[in-house]
Amino acid sequence: MAEVKELRDGYGRRLNYLRISVTDRCNYRCLYCMPPEGVKCLSHAEILRYEDIKFLCRVFRGLGVEKFRFTGGEPLVRRGLVPFMKELREEMPDVKMALTTNASLLGSCARELAEARIDSLNVSLDTLDAEKFAKVTRVGSIDAVFEGISAAKAAGIENIKLNAVLIRGFNDGEVPVLLSFARREGLLLRLIEFMPLQESIWKKDAFIVGRDLLAALPDGAAWEKSGRCGGSDGPAEYYVNRKTGDRIGIIAAVSNHFCKSCNRLRVSAEGKLRTCLFNPQETPLKEVIRRRDERLLREAIVAAAAEKPRCWDDVNNGDIKMSGIGG
Repeated sequence: MAEVKELRDGYGRRLNYLRISVTDRCNYRCLYCMPPEGVKCLSHAEILRYEDIKFLCRVFRGLGVEKFRFTGGEPLVRRGLVPFMKELREEMPDVKMALTTNASLLGSCARELAEARIDSLNVSLDTLDAEKFAKVTRVGSIDAVFEGISAAKAAGIENIKLNAVLIRGFNDGEVPVLLSFARREGLLLRLIEFMPLQESIWKKDAFIVGRDLLAALPDGAAWEKSGRCGGSDGPAEYYVNRKTGDRIGIIAAVSNHFCKSCNRLRVSAEGKLRTCLFNPQETPLKEVIRRRDERLLREAIVAAAAEKPRCWDDVNNGDIKMSGIGG
């Protein structure tokens, strides 16, 4: 097999962004993510070890991947994650490292994350109302989230994004409040369409189209598209308010999907490679990772990437569980 230094799919898209789920466990039971009793968790033996993930990152780095985002479940429930990220930073000083978290456990490790020189931090927070927050997470305390955000800022972590999934009848009236909070805290607010991943949870009448998310903004006529923000390589379209200078991102993954420019791959906690969030087809990598067979791993990755679907609506997504594929 010819040496591949730049990973591309069958449609010519360059794939340089990898999301790695380090655990399927979470300390929340969010309504749109899992049932009240939670989901059956993988055993420790089933998930990739940190040395496995490091080997995986080395191989993907050699294939031209420039950014690793660590997700879950809730990634910070896995012991040792932040020390691992510090080790990875020492080995790969030029790679971008990011973390998606609910921020409830962030307070105790924010300083170490800053020492790892994390490039970006995404905080999932759908409401600022304590009662609604307790309802949507079932078990969460919003005060812990606020403490985590404060600790991250105090530690000097920059490029913190606030991700809010908007659900009609639940939090669609909170956009001005969320925007005000983001402005005050120096965060970048991103509004996300409610994605139809689980038929048992998703309801059509709860879905809000991306253009309506934009219409819900204060000073509607003052917002204009500003392209990517801060070197962002993600799915959001960004807008700036001519009057206030506020910025906001809209992730319209359903109504205006970004498949044409998709640059990402996903690896689950048990080492399964998924080329598209909505495609249930996966390539198991764990065994070849644990054998430390770099050649076979590269070949498996390149072959899977070549089969990445053109667009998510070309595949039958079935009933995807967010807790299992890292959000």
